[in-house]
Amino acid sequence: MAKELKTIGVLTSGGDAPGMNAAIRSVVRTAIAKGLKVKGIKKGYQGLLNEEIIDMEARSVSDIIQRGGTILGTARCLEFKTAEGQKKGAEICKKHGIDGIVVIGGDGSYRGAQALSRLGINTIGLPGTIDLDISCTEYTIGFDTAVNTAMEAIDKVKDTSSSHERCSIIEVMGRNAGYIALWCGVANGAEDILLPEKYDFNEQQIINNIIQNRKRGKTHHIIINAEGIGHSTSMARRIEAATGIETRATILGYMQRGGSPTAKDRYYASIMGSYAVDILLKGKTNRVVGYQHGEFVDYDIEEALQMEKGIDEYQYQVSQWLSV
Repeated sequence: MAKELKTIGVLTSGGDAPGMNAAIRSVVRTAIAKGLKVKGIKKGYQGLLNEEIIDMEARSVSDIIQRGGTILGTARCLEFKTAEGQKKGAEICKKHGIDGIVVIGGDGSYRGAQALSRLGINTIGLPGTIDLDISCTEYTIGFDTAVNTAMEAIDKVKDTSSSHERCSIIEVMGRNAGYIALWCGVANGAEDILLPEKYDFNEQQIINNIIQNRKRGKTHHIIINAEGIGHSTSMARRIEAATGIETRATILGYMQRGGSPTAKDRYYASIMGSYAVDILLKGKTNRVVGYQHGEFVDYDIEEALQMEKGIDEYQYQVSQWLSV
């Protein structure tokens, strides 16, 4: 019979993402509604090792659902990647009476959750990353807000690019995943979309596209460049030298992590937070919550980490057809 849960912890780890606060709020209020005590762990695994642990009540998460970032803070922690750090973390959980933890973060955060689970702390992961690069889920907390933020910024750059008859290279985030770039490329009507999963580094083809479009009378040329390719500034210099067309690079950067989350990020993060508490109460551990085919589901963390995810071939083809 599974150990009875009395107290759970919640932490956010890795890069922040809009909607993390909605998830924290949901975990706290669902747990309290089901008779559990809740501890907030500040600054991720680093905060756990430093024992930055606070009691949380329903009022602790009032008026946060609309806020970007994470009220608990987040940090990367090299010490927690070691066996000694993980053992220390589990001992601190037991010291504070924490029977289970909900970890909101990306795949690196799941490895820490997996370690805690092996050391006797029931642990559930929630997919909190703007990159949409977690293979077991079609949705990650923060992606919808980040891609909308980037889309609005690109619209603005496109306006000025057209006014000055420029080529604009706009670099979006996503680490080594091209989902933000793909979605923005389609949503913003970009002429070229460069994805780490697909780009063959044929810069001459881009140059040819720019020249041909200018001959057709286009007054701008928008290139969406994924972070995993990068080097937008040097690329802009080479393109300008080759085409004679003024070319500017804009790197959107960390603005994509911030801002008030969209309705989708608030709603999905809220459901996922409640789902995490429910499966903890069922005695589950070492699981990650996902969204597949219209349903909220959960997978073994090891299984989730071994899954592979790529750019959908048809969606990529559509992006190519529409950019002609």
